[in-house]
Amino acid sequence: MTNQNSKSKIPNKLLPWLDVVAITAWGILMLKYWLTGKLNLLIHPNYFGLTIVGSIGLIIIGFFKAQELWQRRRRDLPPSAQHNTLFPPGWGSTLLLTTAILGFMITPQVFASDKALQRDVTDLLGTARIKPQAFRATVRPEERSLVDWVRTVNVYPEPDAYTGQKVKVQGFVMYPPDIGKEYFFLARFVLTCCAADAYPIGLPVKLQDNQERFSADNWLEVEGQMVTENLAGKRQLTIAATSLKKIPQPKNPYSY
Repeated sequence: MTNQNSKSKIPNKLLPWLDVVAITAWGILMLKYWLTGKLNLLIHPNYFGLTIVGSIGLIIIGFFKAQELWQRRRRDLPPSAQHNTLFPPGWGSTLLLTTAILGFMITPQVFASDKALQRDVTDLLGTARIKPQAFRATVRPEERSLVDWVRTVNVYPEPDAYTGQKVKVQGFVMYPPDIGKEYFFLARFVLTCCAADAYPIGLPVKLQDNQERFSADNWLEVEGQMVTENLAGKRQLTIAATSLKKIPQPKNPYSY
């Protein structure tokens, strides 16, 4: 009986330390994402400060909790009484620690065309989630980003109004199944809060006869002028490409 009781006490003494490790691991993980430049793949830059402060706070909590447990151990004091929960003791901390370990092992990946293709072509051209108030009418057409163009079209959707305007935009290549072979979509993902609510926007690009077709997910800088084309049974603003230049994926591939 004595041996069984002593064995049962060991896990009970380790459970509070499991909490400490889980809390500290999450604090270190968020700081790691920030220091390695991966945090922008997960959340909007507006929330970087809050995330960093929260991460430091978790590490401080873990430190003081470890200090308290060490002092209890030296004084041979029993751990604090456990609260009754629906799950076995230590289950929540184990889950948190496991996900943190996976976070250290797995690098966050940028969303690509496979996720964007889950949307219809018309959803890429205009969405209610694009904020009209961010539309900047004073920007010259050739200085507008891809997101600026989509916002502009959402404010005034008549494609003929932009015919002949110069355009120079960057994004990744995707090939929706319901457009012709002489077209592809240039797209980007927009983050409003975090990666969970990221959504794609884009514009169709019309290729000339002698222009190279790039593979899906290649990043391009496209120059040309705006024309009106019939795509998916609808008149759509389209980039008639005069120049296609392959570029590396930007350090921050998302728009805001």
